[in-house]
Amino acid sequence: MRRALTLLPLVLASVLVATPEHALASSAPKKDDKAKAVTYFAFKPLTAVALRRDGRRGVLTLEAGIEAKDAKLMERAQQSEPRLRAAFAQVLMTYASGMRRGDAPDIDYLSREMQKTADKVLGKSGSRVLLGSALLN
Repeated sequence: MRRALTLLPLVLASVLVATPEHALASSAPKKDDKAKAVTYFAFKPLTAVALRRDGRRGVLTLEAGIEAKDAKLMERAQQSEPRLRAAFAQVLMTYASGMRRGDAPDIDYLSREMQKTADKVLGKSGSRVLLGSALLN
């Protein structure tokens, strides 16, 4: 019995090696399947200087991304990524400079302001600004 169990991995490995390649690749995408359109992309984390509870300077870090179901709007958003990132950073820096010491970041406010900014930069509405996490270090 023990000998059969020690040989089991060798038997399974030999079966996998001997199996035709096309039988193992059944989960691979087919050639006639069209690639799905990209509907989301994330920015590198945005940062701004804020005052911490103890009065020292800290860093407010925010993760953000854009979602757009419309392919043309998504293409425009990807092409406008540097402008969007700069505009989002400006919103975050303005917000962080007015934060009271010890307050947690107001994600709802940041979400609304960044959505307004994204609509202005892209020229029309239809995209969604999605926020990940906000950390004050």
